[in-house]
Amino acid sequence: MKTASVALATLVLAVTGSTAIAQPTEREPAKSQKFLARLDADKDGKITREESEQARKRLFARLDRNGDGLVDEAEVDRARQAIIDRATMMETRLSMQWQRMDKDGDRKVSADEFQSRTVIFDLADRNGDGVVTADEIDALRTLFGRVGKAG
Repeated sequence: MKTASVALATLVLAVTGSTAIAQPTEREPAKSQKFLARLDADKDGKITREESEQARKRLFARLDRNGDGLVDEAEVDRARQAIIDRATMMETRLSMQWQRMDKDGDRKVSADEFQSRTVIFDLADRNGDGVVTADEIDALRTLFGRVGKAG
């Protein structure tokens, strides 16, 4: 039960944060902006107490899978397992990417090997001009959307 409580607390903090939102740092302004955008319903650049409460209601609804108005241990366990599954998937993806970058097979990725891995950029740059435009990103998203729906 302690693990379930920790998972629930982590989910609540991840979605709603505390009422005092930290200022973006120079290292991670994008994360702060994404967090703000998720909760800022009226897109005024601020999170009100009402917007925070609405986010908490949405989180509760997502956790309350059976809709009975209560979040029980089984529902928290499902949420915890989803987090673990996602982390495992991302760990596997990272490992596969690392192996692909290790061109010489020495189980180390040099700066040159790391910088040379541009598969997504190359795929997105449909006309090969060395820049990716919004139209090319849309084309790539459409391509992957079709692949995902067909498979």
